[in-house]
Amino acid sequence: MTRNRTLAAAALVATLALTATACGGSKGGGSSDASKGAEGGFNAAVGKVLNPSDKKGGTINLWTSTDADSWDPGRAYYASVWNFQRYYARTLLTYDSKPGKDGLKLVPDLAAAQPEIAADGKTYTFKLKAGLKFEDGSPITSKDIKYGIERIFAQDVISGGPTYLIQSLDQGQDYKGPYTDADPNKLGLKTVETPDDTTIVFKLAKPDSSFLYLLAMGSASPVPQKLDTGSKYGDKPVSSGPYKFKSIEPGKSVELVRNENWDAATDTVRKALPDTVKLTITTNADDMDARLLDGSADIDFSQTGLSQAAGAKVLTDPKLKANTDDAYNGFIRYISVVPKVAPFDNEHCRKAVLYAADTTALQTARGGSTAGSTYGSMLPPNILGSDDYDPFGFTKGKPNLEKAKEELKLCGKPEGFKTNIAVRGNKEKEVNSAVALQSALKAINVDVTVDQYDGKLIASEIGSPSVVATKGYGLIVMGWAADYPNGSGYLQPLTDGRFITQNGNSNYSEINDPEINGWFDAATAETDPAKAADFYKKINHKVIDSGYYLPIVADKALNYRNPRLTNVYTQDALGGEIDFQALGVSDGK
Repeated sequence: MTRNRTLAAAALVATLALTATACGGSKGGGSSDASKGAEGGFNAAVGKVLNPSDKKGGTINLWTSTDADSWDPGRAYYASVWNFQRYYARTLLTYDSKPGKDGLKLVPDLAAAQPEIAADGKTYTFKLKAGLKFEDGSPITSKDIKYGIERIFAQDVISGGPTYLIQSLDQGQDYKGPYTDADPNKLGLKTVETPDDTTIVFKLAKPDSSFLYLLAMGSASPVPQKLDTGSKYGDKPVSSGPYKFKSIEPGKSVELVRNENWDAATDTVRKALPDTVKLTITTNADDMDARLLDGSADIDFSQTGLSQAAGAKVLTDPKLKANTDDAYNGFIRYISVVPKVAPFDNEHCRKAVLYAADTTALQTARGGSTAGSTYGSMLPPNILGSDDYDPFGFTKGKPNLEKAKEELKLCGKPEGFKTNIAVRGNKEKEVNSAVALQSALKAINVDVTVDQYDGKLIASEIGSPSVVATKGYGLIVMGWAADYPNGSGYLQPLTDGRFITQNGNSNYSEINDPEINGWFDAATAETDPAKAADFYKKINHKVIDSGYYLPIVADKALNYRNPRLTNVYTQDALGGEIDFQALGVSDGK
């Protein structure tokens, strides 16, 4: 799913028992022993823990210029909200509280251990920990987890959040959620069984290596049926974590306080250091940045990066810069090359464009090196299977005009050709990118017309293959981040031919390669994430080799952190965001 940075990146969930060492270490934040503290400085919290501490007390002050889409774990889709949910919504499995790629590992949360997986890969059985309680003191049972999952099937009531579990678990039942459930206990979803209060069993139609990713989303957190208020649940969700909501004032503020019924003995992930977590919502982003820099705000809740003015101020002041991190956020900004639009039906014409691209100019168009790094392929650094593959030399930052002209001859267009590039007119950085490519391609006599369209029409413009063909969009500027960090979550909507739709399409290059489609099926059938990652690596390499995509940058966001914060680290599973739940304050205030 394409998501504005406030809608996230990052997305969720990782692997059973392994860290992402397959990802190119030089590309991401790296990983380190979380028990070792980092010294302060620029990027000091990227891939390592800054200011480790067990000191309890005080208040975390978060600020944001964008209110939450919902505090209901079943309805939220903003990345920052998914991060914030770690305070109050526990799940069977969750991301480990470790920096960088070490945080990609899924560890038991409500579950007592990793699931027992049947030999055929289609049945997952979890046992729950003892002593789990909601904020009202009532026990958390397997039925509460099942009910929480069932809620999202009621899309007429609980809408807006991820629906992957519906796709995975409905299996033809056409279940409509608990609000219309004929089952007397409102637990009629047949593919999830609760033989007792401490056991929950999931039955899949076929093996799916991505399934555990879905169980770490907030939409799989427990909800007590007796306290469910349906569409109003986001007004005051019931906590299963170390903090509960004291108040929610939409558009103004949120305050969390300690949940006295949370038992630290049941939770190996969360330290629960502050006494209070406050979120202030403002409509003045410049004021928020000023508060960050003067120390009255601790961190930007959205973690979308400082404004251009604040960023310029920070980067020219060594003391301020030392309190910033510029981590990868899981997005790749790219340009699709469309084979259905001539002359890009010829692979060599596609490759001519890729070789002629000035990737330094494209990077500058996005805001320079702090906004993202030049990148060689189409799997971001936070996903298993990514590597340093770069057959076109994108990371060198210079066009290869000699190779580009050779490709033009091979495609029968030695004198160049004309094409159109589609770009959202309300996205300045994307327009700048289109213009940068337009300028670079003049060197090989490829004449590019920049066509700006209204970004709100994305589904019916670039998302419509017929419109793309009619308007001759040979090139399309876009960006993408995965809802969960594996190759399926990132690459499949962009490159699997079976995902092509006539409206709302995301496979803009309209790739429909039987070999690629088959590799996705093979990866899905794997229960070992490392083996699945091998297939995603092959897909990524083939997609780049075929000239379907021109990666502009692997995105970064320059964020400021108050130097009083402790246990500060960016985590790849959260799209490079600082892990809220780990934070404490050194001054106790």
